[in-house]
Amino acid sequence: MWTSVVLIIALVAGRVASDKFTALVELENILQQERTLAERLQEYIRVEEQRLDQLRDIAASMQEDNQRMSSDPVAHLGNPVNAFKFVKKLSVEWKEILNTLVLSNHSENFCRDVNDITQHFPSEDEDYPGTVTAMLRLQDTYALNPNDMAKGKLPGVKVPAVMSAHDCFEVGRVSYFEGDYYHAVQWMQLALEHYQDEKEKTISQAEALDYLSYSTYMQGNLYHARNLTEQWLQLEPEHSRAQSNLAHFEQAIKEKEEALAEESRIRVEREAFRNGRFEHDPDAYHATEFFQTYEALCRGEDVIPIKDAHKLTCQYRVWHPMFTINPLREETMNFDPWIAVYHQLMSDKDIDDIKALATPRLARATVVNSVTGELEFAKYRISKSGWLKDEEHPTVAKISNRCSALTNLSLSTVEELQIANYGIGGHYEPHFDYSRLAEVTSFDHWRGNRILTVIFYLSDVEAGGGTVFMTAGTKLRPEKGAAAVWYNLHPDGTGDDETKHAACPVLTGNKWVANKWFHERGQEFTRPCGQSPNS
Repeated sequence: MWTSVVLIIALVAGRVASDKFTALVELENILQQERTLAERLQEYIRVEEQRLDQLRDIAASMQEDNQRMSSDPVAHLGNPVNAFKFVKKLSVEWKEILNTLVLSNHSENFCRDVNDITQHFPSEDEDYPGTVTAMLRLQDTYALNPNDMAKGKLPGVKVPAVMSAHDCFEVGRVSYFEGDYYHAVQWMQLALEHYQDEKEKTISQAEALDYLSYSTYMQGNLYHARNLTEQWLQLEPEHSRAQSNLAHFEQAIKEKEEALAEESRIRVEREAFRNGRFEHDPDAYHATEFFQTYEALCRGEDVIPIKDAHKLTCQYRVWHPMFTINPLREETMNFDPWIAVYHQLMSDKDIDDIKALATPRLARATVVNSVTGELEFAKYRISKSGWLKDEEHPTVAKISNRCSALTNLSLSTVEELQIANYGIGGHYEPHFDYSRLAEVTSFDHWRGNRILTVIFYLSDVEAGGGTVFMTAGTKLRPEKGAAAVWYNLHPDGTGDDETKHAACPVLTGNKWVANKWFHERGQEFTRPCGQSPNS
């Protein structure tokens, strides 16, 4: 028995974090691994059925869940609550199953099989917190009510999913350890509310009060923190930390009341909760009006009027022989900067080809550090991307030629086709596509700066996932087969600050895009340089 115990501990402990939450296609692939795992568990149970009755029930449940989700993986995993529960099940709950049931097994072959399957599972140290962060990003960006989220009431959801008290507790717990006490308070409180309604309790009420009381204290509400701690002590009168916390809170309250009059106390308490989301946020950027505008645009609010919106038009365009039979369907979205959407520009077959080619090479998307010029991961960009060369497949070359005909720009310095798939709450906060003068350039001198962007939407998205422009106020909704186009540089080569844009978090669904970036060099005759931004 000890041989198998040592073996499985070594195998499971050696698993590497894998960024599974950053692309929904990764979770779809893991769904197949879960199916295999369920089948192997069933086989093992048949061998030791008498000893492993409890494990048989777990495996049957996993298999049932997998069959249900496999019937429409995009619909199930596109629901952020389902995706959270899926990651939670495979990163946290499965670990508990290993410790309590599987480690007693002395079948080395089974242990090896389990490790072969679970090494591709989401990681507890990276994927699980990343999934929770994505849930909270969706909550904040789209102003979602946590109670509605827990009930599965989300825009665009095809397959509702309800959260248990333990699900809510876990969101609050991860928030707590991330130092996000604002969300910890919300979700721990929700966990306690669900606890009251549960017939079979899934959490410890005292443990939830422990997290909630201290998070409330960190949010600045000493009085409520004291009351919560007193409730905790009613359940566990001898708990030493609860006793210590209560004494600390009472001393803090005493010192506060000595310094403040009653009227001042009420004012301070109100101030502490006036904007609790940012009261202890180490990143002040998220509290700025600029970032609040970004979130409002993502929600579809018209916070920035579009100039001359009544003059925006739709028209057919034929400026290249390629579009003679099938004219371009152009929709002007903004005049300054010029932004246009071309509908039905890519066929379903081309999209399938591109996604099939790109999926095996998707890797966590990076950003360029503006100081060092080095590529690095960033929380403000959550997706996975891969690059395709024209010579790899006729479809890739066809798309490049279509982009050239569409923009009347040369392919001599164009970048390879970038494919991106967004994960749970996947997003890319406001950014420029071009390299600014103050940055260490990320582009080779022979190529020059990014002059124009073409972004193809390779999927529809049920809710969220739009492209918004921070100054223009333009909002683009993902539409399968459509492409958005805009110039990043003025005619004189300076960057157009009005093109700052963002990819909003994916609320429900699976978002795929393909990007084609044209550069300055090679465009001298098709788009001559001017002496001023407007020349």
